[in-house]
Amino acid sequence: MSMNILLIAPAEGKWKRIGQRKTFNGKTFRFSMLSLLSVAALSPKNATVRIVDEQVEDIPDDGFDLVGITAMTAVAPRAYELCALFRKRGIPVVMGGFHATLNREEALRHADAVVVGPAYGAWQRVCEDVQQGRLQREYFGDLDSAIPVHLPRHLLDRDRYVTVSSTFATLGCRNRCRFCSIHPFHDGKRCTRPVAEVVAEVAAFRDRFFVFVDDNLTQDRDYAVDLFRALAPLKKRWVLQASTEVKDDPELLAAMRDAGCLGVFIGLETFSEEALEQSDKGFNRPQQYRDAIRAFHRHGMYVEAGVIVGFDADDVTVFSNTLRMLEWIGIDAIQLSILTPLPGTALFDAVRGRITDADWGHYDYRHVVFTPERMSAEELQAGADWLIRSFYSPWRILRRVWRWVTVPNGWKHVVYPVGLNLAYFGRTWRFGIGGHDPARSPARTLAAERLA
Repeated sequence: MSMNILLIAPAEGKWKRIGQRKTFNGKTFRFSMLSLLSVAALSPKNATVRIVDEQVEDIPDDGFDLVGITAMTAVAPRAYELCALFRKRGIPVVMGGFHATLNREEALRHADAVVVGPAYGAWQRVCEDVQQGRLQREYFGDLDSAIPVHLPRHLLDRDRYVTVSSTFATLGCRNRCRFCSIHPFHDGKRCTRPVAEVVAEVAAFRDRFFVFVDDNLTQDRDYAVDLFRALAPLKKRWVLQASTEVKDDPELLAAMRDAGCLGVFIGLETFSEEALEQSDKGFNRPQQYRDAIRAFHRHGMYVEAGVIVGFDADDVTVFSNTLRMLEWIGIDAIQLSILTPLPGTALFDAVRGRITDADWGHYDYRHVVFTPERMSAEELQAGADWLIRSFYSPWRILRRVWRWVTVPNGWKHVVYPVGLNLAYFGRTWRFGIGGHDPARSPARTLAAERLA
């Protein structure tokens, strides 16, 4: 029996239909629909599958036998709205992804069933049970199950994404950072795909440029070297996530460069050793950040850093200090986040008594949802907004571009960091992000003068 299956990536607020815009349209940040593409590949061969990304298009009308929704915490409210919409029409709805996995009881109040963990080995059973009229409440994925090599990328509108060619070589992460969902989502497990399988998938990409979405591909060092050497003959161009630890591994860096690596995303998080220790990420060494960035630059790779503000070790000086240090170490782009206690993480349990906002829609790394330790919530919000707006000011972007063209072979690939910076600038402009440095606020200045 054939099935009509609808798979949805929800969006709301300013992100809804942002992919339809012509100017600063968010296309740069749209590259990975791997979760739903994998679910589509796991669906019955005779099924008709449609993928809807609400950042790109609207939800279609009826005519479906099964609806699957993947959701991070920030879009959980919208996901629940969609659950109610389709269940009212008598269509079974199954939720998966990080929020449903780590908040099963809540998700099951809205959906007919939940897939816990990865879809591999679970979605096939979901489809079989729907066809037999015996849908269960919970299904558990298995990393040891077969992972589809070729995904139905034709289901996506290529013009709405910077690339539809994205893949992964590893799943999971052995680190236990308190603010991160990766470890609990995979229940501490980590797996690597066969090198030949990954290479075969990449070779089939229509695009020369693609993205590795692994959370920490280089964590298995020897595997990474073997993979990069096998990729080199394909002459592709790609980016990935890595850690600062690779700076002392010239063999690995050379293998990345020779295989076509253009840039890396690194979770620096903070320049505070106290904050890193509080987060169980003490293996990051701020005193080594500058050497790490230089090592990547020497190999012709730009560096985007993940940066977080709002740790208990942070006070109002963190914003200007972070901006100064980012410029000193030579970062090419940043993804700035306000510390957010996602449900299911160790951080959530640690600050539960200080949470002031229970609206999951605000758990998007852009809102303050708990009471900080050494500043007010208003100061944290204003400082974070000021930092991101200052880092992506036009004159700072121009200065970074000039620096980039001076690194080895940087001029050949300058379009990538330039495009990334302009996309972030467009986001701050479109979303109206402003703010001020709270350390220089009139009230604090007056208070300091009185104390003096």
